[in-house]
Amino acid sequence: MKKILTTILIFIFSVNVFGQQVIDNLLKAKAEMESGNPDAAINILNRSIAVAKDCRLYTERAEANILKGDYSSAISDFNEANKIVPASGEYGLSRIYALKGDAATSLYHLTLNLNSPYRKAEKDIMLDPAFNTLDNRPEWRQFWKKDWYSTLEKNVSEIEYYTSAGKINESKDLLSELKRNYPDKDEVVYAQALVDLYSGKYAEAVNDISKLTSTYPENEKYLRFLAKAQTIASNPSGASGTYTKLLDSGVADADLFLLRAECYRKTGENDKALSDILKYLGYYPDNRTALSLAGKVEAVSGDNLKALDYFSRNLRLHPNNPECYIDRANSYFASKSWKWAIDDYSMSLDLDPGNSDAWLNKGISLLNSGNTEDACHDFRYSFRLGNKRATEYISRYCIK
Repeated sequence: MKKILTTILIFIFSVNVFGQQVIDNLLKAKAEMESGNPDAAINILNRSIAVAKDCRLYTERAEANILKGDYSSAISDFNEANKIVPASGEYGLSRIYALKGDAATSLYHLTLNLNSPYRKAEKDIMLDPAFNTLDNRPEWRQFWKKDWYSTLEKNVSEIEYYTSAGKINESKDLLSELKRNYPDKDEVVYAQALVDLYSGKYAEAVNDISKLTSTYPENEKYLRFLAKAQTIASNPSGASGTYTKLLDSGVADADLFLLRAECYRKTGENDKALSDILKYLGYYPDNRTALSLAGKVEAVSGDNLKALDYFSRNLRLHPNNPECYIDRANSYFASKSWKWAIDDYSMSLDLDPGNSDAWLNKGISLLNSGNTEDACHDFRYSFRLGNKRATEYISRYCIK
């Protein structure tokens, strides 16, 4: 019995590790493509495909081949994906044939996609530049005369648009109509969560969407919305748990590591935060947001030298970004290295003279360096930009 249990545990562990390797290779390939290196991405995916038959590896390699302009290889890869998981490559095939100007074949594959579990939302299709070549084709106009999406789907999509555009009253009116016509539909619960979130009812939004994630625990759309709602509702602990569910379910999105890291930073779990940031930097070593977050986590953890190293690296990579100067200036400020803080705040203000906090901190640094006259100039400038905290320094040091 013990041998059987041990064998099962080893198998489960192996499957989990194997699955993580697939995700890791997908993320590495995506990073290479975003850097304009499709050949490097294809090499990574080739090695992974040699040991794993996962449809996502084929669809990702197809995207790399599209980037190269090798449509024949991309078509072959999407067809291989379809063999592994039916319809998983249909949308990609539709895009390729649209790029080739073959409207009939493109729409054939788009039909297969819309009749599958992988069906794309109407707005995603309409915004996809691959279909620009078909915009004025009669086949394209005829295709959309058919009602591919239900009234409920279209109305929920409208609510997504209204809420994102700040049109809350319009979204509420449409939601009331949906509640009357479709009282028991999950889509209406999702629409209610949207309206609640953008109306400032954060706890209600979390409660609404939690009902759906309980019923559909691996639904990526609902989990992403829940994490967003939890973050806005100042519940970083809950949000980090939701991001963990997304990652554990196999969602290949490196941004999830960075989002979870920010949650961990807010809950004071700095080791976990840094682990996620380093994971992300493994894919995107020059990313400004990740380097900034790494520095902030190191600073909070008490290692100002490491923090300065991250901030300096960020400045070398992004010398024209004022926030990079502010990050390092704040680190110098915390360690009372006033001269260095003044220099970096000055550089940031050359790039963005409207930052009232930078003016205030530069003034404090000047004050601590014994330069009261210039400090008062900065305090007054900060106050004119709307920084009320400057009032205390003006009244204490600048009124004779």
